[in-house]
Amino acid sequence: MAELEPRNFLQPCLLLLLREQADHGYELAARLRPMHDGDGDAGGVYRALRGLERQGLVRSEWHTSDVGPARRTYHVTPDGLACLDAQAHGLEHIHEVLHVFLERYARVVAADRLLGHEGVADDQRRLDRTDGRTRGDGVRATQRADRRVGH
Repeated sequence: MAELEPRNFLQPCLLLLLREQADHGYELAARLRPMHDGDGDAGGVYRALRGLERQGLVRSEWHTSDVGPARRTYHVTPDGLACLDAQAHGLEHIHEVLHVFLERYARVVAADRLLGHEGVADDQRRLDRTDGRTRGDGVRATQRADRRVGH
């Protein structure tokens, strides 16, 4: 089964970090780790920043230093702030939906444990005992009954 992951979650994370403070790409990658379950790929962060810049959501400027190479500092733009607000509202909705799902899942699992059920295997056995329902092997219970009677 494919692993579930939020699509494009890197973008709102970077916009939020830049709303907190302007920063360099490498530092943004480090600050991102606690809130984004990515693989820590700094290259992915830089690609995302360039994409955000092309969209006008961030801007960057080069800063020279006496002790090292010039570094690009990223800043969120007014359009980026509006985009972040919209994405935060969307994420709030997703949070609510996930919360409902996880509560229902927890109730079902707790009920199964309380009743001593094995989960899916018990559900399948209940279906096998019901006329007109499909068994685990795809044979309908009514077909089994027909065979017993000689139809």
